[in-house]
Amino acid sequence: MHQLILLRHAKAAPENSAPSDHDRPLTDAGRQAATAIAHAMRKAGLAPDVVLVSTALRTQETFAALEAAGVWDEWPNMDSLPALYMATPNQIRDLLRDLPETVRSALVIGHNPGLHELAVSLAGPSSSKPDLVRLTDGFPTAALAEFLVTSPWRRLGARGASLQRFIKPADIV
Repeated sequence: MHQLILLRHAKAAPENSAPSDHDRPLTDAGRQAATAIAHAMRKAGLAPDVVLVSTALRTQETFAALEAAGVWDEWPNMDSLPALYMATPNQIRDLLRDLPETVRSALVIGHNPGLHELAVSLAGPSSSKPDLVRLTDGFPTAALAEFLVTSPWRRLGARGASLQRFIKPADIV
């Protein structure tokens, strides 16, 4: 059994604020939301073994905010992957399928629409119904979806996971 956590990067500066989309930093509100989601992760005991992060500045800064907030007691293996920048759901799934079976828990920090589409496609019949409805409605910045995956990573596919929780920064009081 595996745990999969999908986290969309926190709120980034407008497109015209950086030389390229890839270089857009987080806003102050984005840093605050990333810190809030980090505290929610810690409270829920979400401490991944492996973190796969897009190379975009906003995803790297989201990861840094998690680290600064002390999400994990033990440092996870982190891999910055250019392939995660604006990846499709199938591209993200293929990266996850390549994980060794020894990886108990994986966190992907990436972008929409790929993360949202992957999350909706993964949610199987045993998913939390209220959270599934909320997830289907959208995957805002700094939102997190946690899944239980009962198959080997290499067989991860549509309706192959159970949505355990869906947290938006607005949910955190």
